[in-house]
Amino acid sequence: MEFTMIEAGWLSIIPPLLAITLAFITKEVYSSLFIGVVSGMLIYAGLSGGNLISAAAMTFDMMYTKIADNAYMIIFLALLWAVVMLVSKSGGSEAYGRWAGTKLKSKKAAAVATSFLGILIFIDDGFNSLTVGTVMRPITDRLRISREKLAYIIDATAAPVCIIAPVSSWAVAVASEVSDTDGFHIFLSTIPYNLYAILTILMVFFISLSGMDFGPMKKAEIKAAAAQAEEAGAAHEAAGKGKIIDLVLPIVVLVICAILGMAYVGGFFEGVSFSEAIGYNPTAGLTLGAFAGLLTAMLLYIPRKLMTPKEFIDNIVGGISSIVPPMLILILSWSLGGVCRQLLGTGVFISGFVSKSHIPLGFLPVLIFIIAAVMSFSMGSSWGTFGMLIPIVTMICQTEGAAAYLIPTLGATLAGSVYGDHCSPISDTTILSSTGAQCEHIRHVETQLPYATLVAVICGVGYLITGFTMTPWISAAVCAAVLISVIVVLSRRKEEKK
Repeated sequence: MEFTMIEAGWLSIIPPLLAITLAFITKEVYSSLFIGVVSGMLIYAGLSGGNLISAAAMTFDMMYTKIADNAYMIIFLALLWAVVMLVSKSGGSEAYGRWAGTKLKSKKAAAVATSFLGILIFIDDGFNSLTVGTVMRPITDRLRISREKLAYIIDATAAPVCIIAPVSSWAVAVASEVSDTDGFHIFLSTIPYNLYAILTILMVFFISLSGMDFGPMKKAEIKAAAAQAEEAGAAHEAAGKGKIIDLVLPIVVLVICAILGMAYVGGFFEGVSFSEAIGYNPTAGLTLGAFAGLLTAMLLYIPRKLMTPKEFIDNIVGGISSIVPPMLILILSWSLGGVCRQLLGTGVFISGFVSKSHIPLGFLPVLIFIIAAVMSFSMGSSWGTFGMLIPIVTMICQTEGAAAYLIPTLGATLAGSVYGDHCSPISDTTILSSTGAQCEHIRHVETQLPYATLVAVICGVGYLITGFTMTPWISAAVCAAVLISVIVVLSRRKEEKK
């Protein structure tokens, strides 16, 4: 079914705000997202001359469309989670955890190792979230790092890393949105101005090294010790004949074949540049990688009798079954995003303030950052946000005297888009991060939100400075110093209260 967008005005922001508010109040994501989708369809039907029946029909039409549009993502997640289940049941995860326990003997070491692994897997944020969670969860559980903390580290080294990595699906997406023959060069120029990504990575490593947590995350860390000690003991008792290679080899094959798969699908072996190839259809390439990991597990486990053929298939089915709940959240969030972008014009309404405003150019980067953050948080999509804002920013900066503000403002656009994507409860990256860490989704959002918002507020100040200094280095230095100082103060305040 083809959907026709209407201008719903301020009504267009009701569905995402309703879904997000209900999710925080009820702590229940499924019904909150569904109500958000239905409310959007009711608004659309009311403004376009429809009725209750057409609103109900369009609700499921939107779900069908989003499932079809994201079919490769669904297949990839099913295959990947089958690999995760197989690795776990083979005893490979537990064996790896025992070995890593001899190397990583402190929470700080495990947190830093998780952060480094998140940075190394920069090709795609969803792939990053699930892979890092699968590899590091046994170690962080053993060392009593909370699942909330693991989910934060995963999430903070997913989109924020991908948006400043020259070789990633994100780089190609951004470059393609810039109406310029040298869009990739413009993307590279925005990297120093992406304060949110840079400061988020700085915060992850500083907190990992210092252990200075605050807010809900601090409570989660304290609560984790006793419960996860019991889980780690149970996992140790359940260990079988698995070896480290039973975890490492399927994951390594999966990663390598995923990169090769993205290159193959995008035409790299037919002459297309690598950066363009991996951005053409990344989920199709990731699916090939996940299938290769599954075949590797079969050849590794069955001949050594770690599993019978029946047990192997049962574990595949079990892995796919375990991904159904987060998959349902993804489908509902995709549907809500479709309602906002394709039917009600939420992004058009919000971004309209930018093109119609007459503000001093020095305030343009901070204004765009705030608007991008609101849009991305409401829609749960950074790609959808910068896809709508980049053309507007480009047009604004083509006016007389505004050309010099193009790169700083594009950097602010990407930064605001990533902030909203990073902490929105309806973002697919947020959902996959909580899935990879096996952390309750709302708990991940609640504990991560203060961290992400602290960085975003300081970034706002940074973009205000950037707008008048026209250099990223002064802003970055000031923001980094302020960020570390605030973290130290907040963590000490908690200790004093204690």
